[in-house]
Amino acid sequence: MLGISTSVGIDLGTANCLVYVKGKGIVLREPSVVAVDRNTDEILAIGEEAQKMIGRTPGNIVAIRPLRDGVISDFDMTESMIRHFLNKVVGKSLFFRPHVMVCIPTEITVVERRAVQEAAEQAGAKKVDLIEEPIAAAIGAGIDISEPVGSMVVDIGGGTCDVAVISLGGIVKGESIRVAGNKFDSDIETHVKRTHHLMIGERTAESIKITVGAAYAGARKLDMEIRGRDIVTGMPKNITVETDEVAKCVRESVDKIIECIRRVLEATPPELSADIFDRGIILTGGGALLYGLDELIRRETGIPTVIADDPLSCVAIGTGKALETDRNS
Repeated sequence: MLGISTSVGIDLGTANCLVYVKGKGIVLREPSVVAVDRNTDEILAIGEEAQKMIGRTPGNIVAIRPLRDGVISDFDMTESMIRHFLNKVVGKSLFFRPHVMVCIPTEITVVERRAVQEAAEQAGAKKVDLIEEPIAAAIGAGIDISEPVGSMVVDIGGGTCDVAVISLGGIVKGESIRVAGNKFDSDIETHVKRTHHLMIGERTAESIKITVGAAYAGARKLDMEIRGRDIVTGMPKNITVETDEVAKCVRESVDKIIECIRRVLEATPPELSADIFDRGIILTGGGALLYGLDELIRRETGIPTVIADDPLSCVAIGTGKALETDRNS
C-alpha cells in the first residue's frame, strides 16, 4: 500500500483506463471493460480479464463497457471499475484515501461531470479534481500551455474526439464530437456485414483497422484474411479485406473529425491562428494512429500535422504532470 499523500491521475477512457501515480508514472493500463453475470448481477472480471471474455461468453455472462462516447453509461459499473483499479495501485485502506484527478471530454454536461466526480468519490477517493482531456493531452505531449501562444490539440480517443486551441493555460476554442476510434471499428463491422454478408466482432474490426486500415484510399496497399460467421449459412467463413476498402468505409467518420477541426480553426482569433500555422496541429489518443490520418489533416487544412510521441499515453501523462505541479496534491 502507498503512503498517506498518494495522488492518482486517471485517464478514464471509453476503450482503456490508464492510471498515473504521483512520483511513479503510469502504473496501470487496462481495457475499460466489466464482465457481469446477468442472473446474479455479480461482477466476474474487470479490465484485461473481462476484455478476453468479449464475444466469447455464455448467454448469462456479458462483457460491457460502462463508458460510452467518453461519458458514464452505467454508474455502478464505472464505480466498481474505478474502485478495482484504485485498489490495484493504491491498496485497500479505511483511513488513507487518495487524491484523484480524472480526465473528462471538453463538452460534457454538468450532470455528466457530477457523475464522474461522484463515481470516483464513491470508489474511495478523498478528493476529486477534473481536468479536460485536451489540456491533459497538450501537457502530456510536451506543450507549455502557460505561454501566451496558440496551440491546437486533437485528441482522438475511443469514444470522443476533442479539438481545442489552447493558450495561457486554458481552452480558447474547443469542440468535442462523439466520433473516434470505436466509431471506426463499428464502421468496419457494418461494412463487412453489408458487403460480404459476414458477422465479425469488435475485436476483429479493431484488428482490421490497425493492420490494414487507413484514413484515405491509396495511403498504403495491404490486405488481411479474416474469419467470421456467414449471415446466410450461419457457418464460419474466411474473406480477404484490403486497405482501400477499409479506408472508404471509415472515410465518413474521418471527414467528421476534419470538419470539427475546420470549425474550431474558423472560430479561432487571427493571432492564435497564425501561431497554429507556425507550430502545427498535434494529434494524440489511440485514434490518431489510424494510418495516414496526420497526412490527410495536413492536406485538408494546409497546416503541418504531427502525431505526439506515445499518443496512447499523452492524456494520462499530462494528468500526472498536472498532479505533480499541484501543491494541494
